[in-house]
Amino acid sequence: MLFIRHRNIPLLNHALILVAEDEPFIALDVALAIEDAGGVVAGPAASVSEALALIDTLPIVAAILDVNLADGDISPVAERLINAGIPIILQTGIGLPSKLAARFPDLKAVIKPCVAAALVIQLETLIASCRAEK
Repeated sequence: MLFIRHRNIPLLNHALILVAEDEPFIALDVALAIEDAGGVVAGPAASVSEALALIDTLPIVAAILDVNLADGDISPVAERLINAGIPIILQTGIGLPSKLAARFPDLKAVIKPCVAAALVIQLETLIASCRAEK
């Protein structure tokens, strides 16, 4: 098990991270891992519509998204974030939606179940990479 809480320097440095997940225990696990790494959680959003509303109202820095939510697949959220240059990690138990995979062929997904702390470390790496490119 990975523990980030005892690190001297927070990984996420108060970054606002969108969590879109409709399974309550997974959402809580991811949210706690983000907070343990020094991030701030936007959500968790249990639906695509909730996630889109958060994107419209908050300065999201990155996101961890479940591919399938209560009201459909995450494609509209992922597309909006990708087009804005915001790094995302997708979690799935069934793979990427075909339209999303076709539009963004380099997009990767993490297969559930996965360790939330490991997702956060991957996300921090993506955030750092995006910042270095700017």
